[in-house]
This record gives sequence, structure tokens and C-alpha cells, in this order.
Amino acid sequence: MGENLEKLNELFNRKSIIKTSNKEEFKLTARERILKLLDDNSFVENGIFVKSRFKENTYCDGVVTGYGNIFGRLVFVYSQDNTVLNGSVGEMHAKKICEIYDKALKMGAPVIGLINSCGARECEGLDALSAYGDIFKAMTSASGIIPQITAVMGDCGGSSSIITGLSDFTFTVCDKSKIYMYNSENSKTDSNLVHFVCKDEESCISEMRKLIDIIPSNNMEDAPFFGTGDDISRVDEFLNTIVPENNEDTVDMEKIIKTVADNGEFIEVQKHFSDDIKEGFIRINGYTAGVIANNNYDITYHGNDKVLKFVSFCDAFNIPIITFTDAAGYNEKSSQTAIIKSTAKLIALFANATCPKINIIVRKAFGNPYLVMNSKHIGADIVFAWPNTNVSFDESNDEGLYTAAEKGYIDDIIEPAYTRKYIADVLEMLSMKREGKPSRKHSAFTI
Repeated sequence: MGENLEKLNELFNRKSIIKTSNKEEFKLTARERILKLLDDNSFVENGIFVKSRFKENTYCDGVVTGYGNIFGRLVFVYSQDNTVLNGSVGEMHAKKICEIYDKALKMGAPVIGLINSCGARECEGLDALSAYGDIFKAMTSASGIIPQITAVMGDCGGSSSIITGLSDFTFTVCDKSKIYMYNSENSKTDSNLVHFVCKDEESCISEMRKLIDIIPSNNMEDAPFFGTGDDISRVDEFLNTIVPENNEDTVDMEKIIKTVADNGEFIEVQKHFSDDIKEGFIRINGYTAGVIANNNYDITYHGNDKVLKFVSFCDAFNIPIITFTDAAGYNEKSSQTAIIKSTAKLIALFANATCPKINIIVRKAFGNPYLVMNSKHIGADIVFAWPNTNVSFDESNDEGLYTAAEKGYIDDIIEPAYTRKYIADVLEMLSMKREGKPSRKHSAFTI
């Protein structure tokens, strides 16, 4: 009995040393971040005794890994510890991350990475680069199968910066997060790499929980359904007059989105990048949908690029896409080459997407911008238009809204006040949609 107690005490002491050794005053440890992210008492840690084969006192080899729940749903998580060799990635560090990816793929659960790393571990040389290669392979293998979410809690330097590019969604913390390949002074937290910018770690963790709560766990499951108590037949009369009479004034797309959404809740994605497009997640009648809206009728290549990854994610996880179209032309300050390339990619994505696709034309719909914004011509399942809409070849050639409807390019012209009800009914109809595509290795288009 005495020997057994000694062994237990040794175990407790070893774990206590590991869990308390890296505490910095006024800062959350890597392990504490996980505990705040996950439901209470749900975290199960893996690989607590792993160490570097090259350095002493590298507790957990600089990364805490394991699994737990968010709102009762399984997730896998890793959190880098910058007090261990600046959070640098080496052989065993990467092995721990790859192991949770392997488990997450088998279980069909998201992976969340909390990044705080200077990059590759220089003392391990090519072994460190090999370690990153293993992580990148794991991430690309998981892409489109399970959601991958990254939060940058400090430095995200060197090879670690590529992790943000391979993730589905990246969170940052104001005045704290730095994403850079080779120069930390030129890092940006509002670039096209970043999807959510948060004021502090607490709000970052809270926003990550909200995102997990609205998206599917994997590509074979639907997003969680929640009865929100919002009336599906709600009529919003002010939508009948929300479009400005002056065509030069922008439409308040955020207000339209929140009005259509259950309880006005809108999780906006990339709010701080390219404000000519609004995108994000809502629920309608308890079902998750991705929404995209022209916040300025002049399209830019930044706006197109913003939409590309969002459409790709929604399609991969069969999340319905709803577009609110007000597209009349291209921003003349944009590079024509960039516009052409980004437009071609967006057309390819919409055309190949097999998830439910609904388009509501709010005001202007001219030429190529109308064509690319989820039109019937490139595969939208249902297209509605508000009665003040102008749909035509170009602004000088008004062919008429009802002419477009007569030709079958618009399914119905609806009263704006009833938009929520129309969308909900169509989502219900499209919930069993199945669409096959010709067999091929992959599209030649990339995002």
C-alpha cells in the first residue's frame, strides 16, 4: 500500500509541476485558455508528459492538446505555450497536434488551435521543417471534412503563419496578435487572413464558442438546429421602404440581414476587411445559413476574394447560401486583371456549389456583377426579386424586371416585408437537396 501511495504522489507531483511551471503574472496560460474555451470540467488532456528529445525542461513540448465539449459538442483543441522555447514547433510538438487531427477526423469533430508561436524550432533544423510539413498535411487532409478554427493569442510567426491560411476561420486579439512570415513589424490583424478581430482574449474565446455553436461538426452532419422562438411568419413592413429612392445611396444590408435572421442575430465574418461585401452566419427558423450581401453596388476584387473562401466553406459543409444582390458595376480603381481572376473563381465556385442557393435581388442587377452574384444562370436554386429591382444587361438598357421573370430568370417578385417567410419556406423545400457532379479529381480553379 505504501508503494502504491508513493507512485500516486509522484504522479500528482509531476502533473502539478507541469501545470504550474509556465504561469506568467497577469496572463492566461495555454492550459487556462483551453479551460475557458471548453465547457466546465470537459477537458481531457493528451500527451501531458511529452518532452522534446533535444531540450530539457520543455514541458508538454510547448503545446497543450486534448479534447472536450463546447455546448455539449465534441471538439479537439491544441494551445501553444510561448514560455517553452517561444512556442516554437519541433518534432514532438507537431506530433501532438497531428495526433489530435487524426482523432478529430475519426470522430468527425472540429479542431481549434490557439496559436502563440515564433515559428520553427531552429535548434531542430530540418526536423522542425518536417514537423511543420506533417501539420500542413494533416490540415489539408482535414479541409472540407471537419471545421478548422485558429485563434492567434500572441505571435504567429514564420511557418506558423501558414496555419492561419490553411484554417477555415482565424480569430485575432486587438493589440496582441501578430501574424507574419518574416517581419513582425509589418503584421496586420485586419487582413484577408483574419475573419474575426476581438478586443481581448475573453471576447475572442466567447466568439469562438458562438461560431462552433452555429456550424456543423463535419461534412456529413447538419448544423445544430435550435428553436429560437422567433415567428417564422413575421412581417417587417419597414423593408418595403428600406431601399433609398436615390440610387446613389447604399442599401443598409446589415439591417436587412438582421431583420431576416432569427432574433436579429448575425455572426459577421471578416467585418474589418472589404466593407463592400457583408458575409456571415444567421439562423432562419432554427436552421443555419450563410449570407452574402453587396454592401456597395460597385464590386471590387477584394470583395470577390472575401466571398471565395466563405462560399467554399458553406458548400463543403452543405450550409445553404443566401445572397442579397445589389450589383451594378465594378470599382474602376480596382485592377482589371485582379477583377477578372477573382470573378472567374467566384463564378466557378457558385456554379460548382451543390449546397442550397437562394438569391434575393434587392435593387440593381446589371451585367457581369449580376451574373456572378449567385444568379439563376450559374446555378441558384431559387431567385426572388423585390418590386423596385432593375434587372438588365446594363444600366442604359432597362429590359424590365417582369421581362426577366417571364424568361424564368426570376422565380417570383415578392413584397419585401415577407422576405423572411419566403426564405424559410424555400430552405425547408431545399433541405433534402441532392445534386451530383461529373466524376473528376478536382476542379482546376483554386481559391
